[in-house]
Amino acid sequence: MCPKEGSSLTRMTGAGDGIADFIQLGSDLENQEIESPGGIATPQLYGQLLAIYLLQNDLPNAKFLWKRIPQAIKSENAELSLIWALAQKMWQKDLPATYEALRKDWSDNVKSIMAAIQEATRNRVFLLVARAYSYIRAEELASFLGMSVNDAVIAAVSHEWTADSNTGMITPKKQEIPPEPPIPSEQQLSRLTDFVAFLEN
Repeated sequence: MCPKEGSSLTRMTGAGDGIADFIQLGSDLENQEIESPGGIATPQLYGQLLAIYLLQNDLPNAKFLWKRIPQAIKSENAELSLIWALAQKMWQKDLPATYEALRKDWSDNVKSIMAAIQEATRNRVFLLVARAYSYIRAEELASFLGMSVNDAVIAAVSHEWTADSNTGMITPKKQEIPPEPPIPSEQQLSRLTDFVAFLEN
């Protein structure tokens, strides 16, 4: 089934679009996959949906999608394998390898999603470092961010962190972390069921 003109598959999402736009695109793609003849979609759809799962850090769904993509489609589309290799690096929490994988020459089909994954990954790093470190060497932060030391310092200062040029140390700005709202018991059960199913697979 060829996607209709103006469908979520053919609509290119610009780099300035927010994550909410990509999440909506992912929902559209899931519906298109279900409606595809025989449940088999196009390589472009699989590539976008797999990338959007990575953007959401939804690695279990990325794994399930990879398993149901027909082997023939995987074999004939090198970019799908590159996206899956990125997923594996993210699963292993190998940040340097994740950034290296993100620097591939991506097609227009997923390029803007990959840029959003890189930004989201760096934002998560900033949050985790702020929680875990009272201070951190600029070189170490640069490694976590996949940036040069100079760019990492600039990024830290843009987050209102303090950089000491004499010592090379960066002091994160501590932020109040709002308490998470309670999760309904039905949702907790659903998450547990999904997690157990994932482990069994």
